[in-house]
Amino acid sequence: MAWRPTEIPDQTGRTYVITGANGGLGAVTTGVLAAKGATVVMACRDAEKAKKVADDIEGDVRVAELDLADLASVREFAEDRSEFDVLINNAGLMNVPFSRTKDGFETQWGVNHLGHFALTGLLLDRITDRVVTLASIAHKQTPKLRIDDLDYEHRRYQRNLAYAQSKLCNLMFARELQRRLAEAGSAKRSYGVHPGVSATDLFAHTETPIDRIAKPFIRLIGHSPAKAARSTLFAATMPDADPEVYWGPSRLFQTRGPVDASPSSRLSKNKDLWERLWAESERLTGVTYKF
Repeated sequence: MAWRPTEIPDQTGRTYVITGANGGLGAVTTGVLAAKGATVVMACRDAEKAKKVADDIEGDVRVAELDLADLASVREFAEDRSEFDVLINNAGLMNVPFSRTKDGFETQWGVNHLGHFALTGLLLDRITDRVVTLASIAHKQTPKLRIDDLDYEHRRYQRNLAYAQSKLCNLMFARELQRRLAEAGSAKRSYGVHPGVSATDLFAHTETPIDRIAKPFIRLIGHSPAKAARSTLFAATMPDADPEVYWGPSRLFQTRGPVDASPSSRLSKNKDLWERLWAESERLTGVTYKF
């Protein structure tokens, strides 16, 4: 029988930090967790927009400003956090025109991966339970990981491949974090999940005519944000969820359906690349993990 959010245990006394929670899957996840009794911190770049969303959610929901495109903002956010249970690395950009973050990184990679890498590392000593990082089935679209040019300084920018690269990095990061936690004998866990395909605002910021038709088309092949958020909710709340499994929708080429173990690309399982990506991420962000 397919897993449903009704199976989530009572979350009273537990605190979650969710990035990019002011819309789409983040807002859905926030609402479900708050309804189960959790305290939820919505970590968002647009705090005013987040407050409007929070006002419509019943429960203990708080808003904090966090700009993943600015490492100074990431550090400031982390300094203000006390101990909490679960970090959900949900925020993301998809297929946007070429630009760079405040720190000079290609924006999709800088926000989707490096921002979350730095955030997780700075908060790890205050996370008591687990980290959930959202990847994507799009990670399969990139044929290789250019560790020597992750920032698109020496190759032509292709927005779809840049997005795929960032999502591959999300999955590799989640797996390498779990490997290092287990090696250190930590009880903390790291999960990589994906939502399948859903018509969220992620599909409306490419600044091309595609924005007008993307969401209606995606509705035909994907599933609702409420269902797309289930893999995140499952990994974030279920005590027996296996961190070695890549959780996501299991039907129609993993675009929709009940939560189950999901396949990933051969490249995503390359442990040598996990370590090289980790080392490069520490070098670029200046954040060194302590286990």
